[in-house]
Amino acid sequence: MKTILSNKNQHGGAGDSARVDELEELVARRTYQLEQANSLLEEDIRRRETVEAELTRRNRELTELNAKLSMAQEQLVQSEKLASIGQLAAGVAHEINNPIGYIFSNFSSLENYIADLMKMLTAYEEAEQNIQQPLVVSALTHLREQIELDFLKEDIPVLMKESKEGIVRVRKIVQDLKDFSRTDANQEWQWANLHQGIDSTLNIVNNEVKYKADLVKQYGDIPDIECLPSQINQVVMNMVVNAAHAIKDKRGAITLSTGADGENVWIKIADNGCGIPKENLLRIFDPFFTTKPIGTGTGLGLSLSYGIVQKHRGSIKVESTVGMGTTFCITLPIRHSAPEGSR
Repeated sequence: MKTILSNKNQHGGAGDSARVDELEELVARRTYQLEQANSLLEEDIRRRETVEAELTRRNRELTELNAKLSMAQEQLVQSEKLASIGQLAAGVAHEINNPIGYIFSNFSSLENYIADLMKMLTAYEEAEQNIQQPLVVSALTHLREQIELDFLKEDIPVLMKESKEGIVRVRKIVQDLKDFSRTDANQEWQWANLHQGIDSTLNIVNNEVKYKADLVKQYGDIPDIECLPSQINQVVMNMVVNAAHAIKDKRGAITLSTGADGENVWIKIADNGCGIPKENLLRIFDPFFTTKPIGTGTGLGLSLSYGIVQKHRGSIKVESTVGMGTTFCITLPIRHSAPEGSR
């Protein structure tokens, strides 16, 4: 009996061991399958994260592109507006120039007529001494005193001179307005004298500057450059007007200097105004960025100026100290070279 039980225990132990091995093998297989499934799941998650990151990147690029497109559209609208204003200004200047021409011509004739009348009047005065009739002499003397003839003889030439100077001044403003707009240039690259363009622009913006600052010109010896003159005038106008706005409390000075350096020329526009804080220096050329109160600035002036200078393959640098002033330096190549692939 004992032998039989012992054999049974031995057979039972062997069966249990086999089942344990089977379970361990099953657990190992399941574990391997789970590890494979987990690995596949992790790979799928990584792929999804990669796709999501790519989508996020593309969405960000699309957003930035859309923002740039909006900015470009706004700049285009502004450029078209400026072009329309320039065309209107040129038309007005042309229309004003015609009446100014014959007024100027009439003044020249009138000066000659008055000179002849003055000679005749002098002859009458000399003849007055030979008049024998007391009543005639008395009437002439009374009339002379009544109209203040001696004063008129002194004042009329002065009035004529001042009026002629005024007409010359108006003619100069009209010509500067035509030079500033330059609609006849049809946006073609041409050789231009920067000093003439700057002077025309300063004449146009004189009303913005004369009550706030003195204009100081320090022109160097520079050659004509190949450019779009009306656009360079636009840059100078934006810089000078901004300089005038930066002068707040007391009368200041705006200095315009020019010079040549190798194959480039430069224009510096410096003011002694309030200056630009460091945190704003990197943003001043961004479209729509402005530190002016709402409703007084579009934030497009410097942005458009930057774009114009870039189109000319030049550069703008700015140095500023709060409370001391700001200097913009515009560098332009003497000869325009079109970007590769544009011809």
